[in-house]
Amino acid sequence: MEETLSERGKSLAAPVIFVLVFSFHFVSNYIESCKKKKGVSDVDSQLRAEIKQLLKEASSLSQPSTFAQAAKLKRIAAAKEKELAKYQEMHNKDMNFSFGIYEKLLIISKVVTYIALILWFWKIPVTRISDQLVHPFGKLLSWRAGNSLEDHVVVGIIPWLIVSTRVSKFICRKGY
Repeated sequence: MEETLSERGKSLAAPVIFVLVFSFHFVSNYIESCKKKKGVSDVDSQLRAEIKQLLKEASSLSQPSTFAQAAKLKRIAAAKEKELAKYQEMHNKDMNFSFGIYEKLLIISKVVTYIALILWFWKIPVTRISDQLVHPFGKLLSWRAGNSLEDHVVVGIIPWLIVSTRVSKFICRKGY
């Protein structure tokens, strides 16, 4: 009875670890998408439109008699560009402050979770895979997990975290 419970725990360990790693990447991508959505504001787009309009008007005034008026419009556009740069800098600081806390918390929790998983499964195999599926990479996958069993390869925690991370990044990239 005890062996079946430990086998069942080992068989559930791999999917649970994968779901955990996937959730970290999903939350990270969600924070990045929220950051991008809030990145462009009405003030920003309005200033860009005004600058574009002023430069368009200044370029249409190409006669020598309208040179002073064109120069004045270019100076106003340059002042608006400085105002836009200040606004963007202030907005970026606000964004980093508001989302920076969540990003730091996510990184800390990810590091603590990975360290806990590595310590928990250091010499214990996470799962078993048929040797035929991973033939040339069997020893690489069983690093620090023990010896292979009959026609199965045991998978260690570090290779499983690496594979889970790569796959979850790929899935999250395709989702957005």
